[in-house]
This record gives sequence, C-alpha cells and structure tokens, in this order.
Amino acid sequence: MSEDFGMVDRRPLAMVLAANLVSIAGNCLTYMGVPWFVLQSTGSAAKAGIVAFCTLLPAVLAAFVTGPVIDWMGRQRVSVASDLACGVAVAAIPLLQIAGILQFWMLCVLMAMTGLFRAPGETARGVMLPTLAERAGMSLTRAAALYDGAARCAALTASALGGVLIAVLGAEKVLLLDAATFAVAAPLFAFGVRGLPKARAQRRAEPASPRSYRRELVDGYRFVAAMPLLLGLCLMTLVTRGLDQGWSAVLLPLHTREELDGAVDLGLLNAAFGVCALAGALVYGAVGSRFRRWPLFTIAFLIGGLPRFVVAVFADTFTPLAAIMAVEGLAFGVLGPIMATVMYETVPEDLRSRVLSATTASVQLVTPLGGLAAGLLVDSVGLSSTLLAFGGVYLLATLCPVIFPAWRKMDRIGSPHNRTQESLPRGTGAKQL
Repeated sequence: MSEDFGMVDRRPLAMVLAANLVSIAGNCLTYMGVPWFVLQSTGSAAKAGIVAFCTLLPAVLAAFVTGPVIDWMGRQRVSVASDLACGVAVAAIPLLQIAGILQFWMLCVLMAMTGLFRAPGETARGVMLPTLAERAGMSLTRAAALYDGAARCAALTASALGGVLIAVLGAEKVLLLDAATFAVAAPLFAFGVRGLPKARAQRRAEPASPRSYRRELVDGYRFVAAMPLLLGLCLMTLVTRGLDQGWSAVLLPLHTREELDGAVDLGLLNAAFGVCALAGALVYGAVGSRFRRWPLFTIAFLIGGLPRFVVAVFADTFTPLAAIMAVEGLAFGVLGPIMATVMYETVPEDLRSRVLSATTASVQLVTPLGGLAAGLLVDSVGLSSTLLAFGGVYLLATLCPVIFPAWRKMDRIGSPHNRTQESLPRGTGAKQL
C-alpha cells in the first residue's frame, strides 16, 4: 500500500491497464489473423509454423539484449516506440496484399519486425506495475491480478471478435484493424505514465558504454541463475510456452478447420478460454492472498496442461473442447498473478527491467520452435499424434512443482522475515530463495 495516502492516484494504473489491453488485443488479432491468412492462402501447416517461428524468434532475441536499453531510454519511450513500430509492420501486410506484391518471405520479415519490437514494449509496461500499484494505494497481488485480467480481457475481446471478423471481413481487413490498435495503445501509455520518475530514463553512475551495457545485461541473468525459484519458473515456462505456441498457432486452428466449423468456432473456443481466464484472474485478485500460492499454482498448471490436447484428439465436436478450454481458462487465470507477484516481490527495483527481460527471454527461448515443430509434426505424423505428443510433454513439465522443493518457497516470499535484501556477488541485491 502507498505510504502517502495524499498522493494516491489510480489514473496512471487505469491508463496503463487500458493501453496494455488495447496493445494485447492487437497482438491477439495478429496471432489469429496471420495463421488463418497463411492457411487460407497456402493450405500448409508447415508454412503457418514457419511464420510463427519468424514472429517469435526476434522477440526472444530482443528480450535477451534489451534489458539495459529500457533503463537507458526510459520505459515510456520504449513502450510507445514499440507499439508504433508494430502498428506499421502489421499494416504493411494487408496493404502489400491489396497491392498484389506480398510474397511469403515479405510476410515472414514483417512478422519478424512485430516480434522484434513487441518484447521490449511489453517488458517496459510490465516493470512499471509495482510503481503504479503503490501510487494507486493498491496491494501488489491485486494490481498483478488486474494487470493479468486486462491482458485476459484483451484476449477475450480479440478472440470473440477475431473469428467472426475474419469470417466476415477477411484476414486482410482484420490486420488493418489490428494496426489501428497499436496507434491507440501508444498515446494511452504515454499519458498514463507522464510525470512518473520511474518511466523516464534512469540516472546512471557512469556513462552508457558497451562495457557497462554488458555488465548490466549479465547482472540480470546472474540474478535469475542465483534464485532457484526464479530459475525453476523460467525452465518450466520455457517448455510450456513452446507447447502453447504450437497449440495456438497451428494445432487449434488446424483442428477447428478440419473437425469443426472453422474460424467462427476458433474464435468461440478462444473466447471461452478468455472469459474464464479473466474470471480466474479477478477472483484471485480479490481472495487469492488468503490461500497458499504453491498448491494453487501446482493444481492450476496440471489442469491447464494435458486435458485440452486429449479432448481435441478424442472429441470431434465443439462442446467438449469448449468445456475443457473454459476449465483451463480458470486455471491459467490464477497462474499469471501468482508468477507476477513472485517476480515483483523477489526482484529489486533497480534490477527489474534487466531481470524481467532476462526471464522473458528465457521463457520464450523455445517458443518460436513450438509452432514450427507443430507444423512439421502434423505434416509428417498427423494431427492426432502431434496433439498426444504435445500433451504428454506438457504433463511432464507441469509435474515439476510437485517434484522439486524449491517451488514451495513461493509461499515464503512475501513474509515479513523474508523481505531483507541479501547480497549477491558483484553487488546484486536479492532475496535468497
């Protein structure tokens, strides 16, 4: 809670939540529209996977190296520049298609640009959350749930409308609408954090240089490596994000096209997941602090992993898959706020941009391969076998919190005796988890 109640102001948090909602809605429209565009125009699951790979690989590379840059340039500038660059790249796809000159390699390059600029912008917005929560006089757990809920709401809105819009307007016009969302998100964030010192370029003890950049970049990764819980979160999420990408970019669109009613059912399924994920995040924000984090986290990940893959194999109708995706949505709605709260309570302010960039890069390291692997496996062994293989690996990953004791420490992070910062090598402060 904010210590200065006279300075409580929820407008910055509200505007940043709105900016994040609009920006993520745009990303969701892209991730629905582009795979569908590729499948419609080429009929190739492998090419859809290649586009997903080209989108996510630059995002991973950007996350690996941009942590210090966010502090040097300022979080406000990075977020605004990110949204504007993504908007231009997305708008170019339908415009080139309308002009009749869009080729597959151009699509890959433009999607690579969206990935390259998206990651720094998302990190720049995310690291502002503790500052905005304090200014709003709000607990970090509740603010994290609202932030995650805004993202879920964006996914819900985009998913509910995206399938219908693709069916009615076509993928090209949906991408133009997507580009407009980035043009809205940029000024919302700029005005939301205007005047906040933490949004500006951070003061430095020494001038920016390649040497200081390398040192600051390494500090973020050293911090993660020294924290068993953070390292475990990164490794587990690394695997599951790749599998989720294969599901959302290739397996689910292909399943809905072959077994269900196409783009409309795809939108409805994603909407069912989004509604329940939003509900899960909001409920956790309201009452989650009353419960232990580790059991909730473990159960939620087990529920959210394997079941959808199995149901997609053995059920060829809409209702069973919609029901299991709704249940999984509730589970995933709990996961986001827990992981965000653990992260913010663990990482000191001066390292937050670098550590969040490092963890983002780490968890997304395999993500670009998810869509590529899914597309190649479908073409070689078929959709059903690929679904079962992905589900089996997901189950193994979600058993980690049950097996390894470091995960139980997420219940002790926020306790009063654990708030003292201990020193890491080379001056990096941290809670020893």
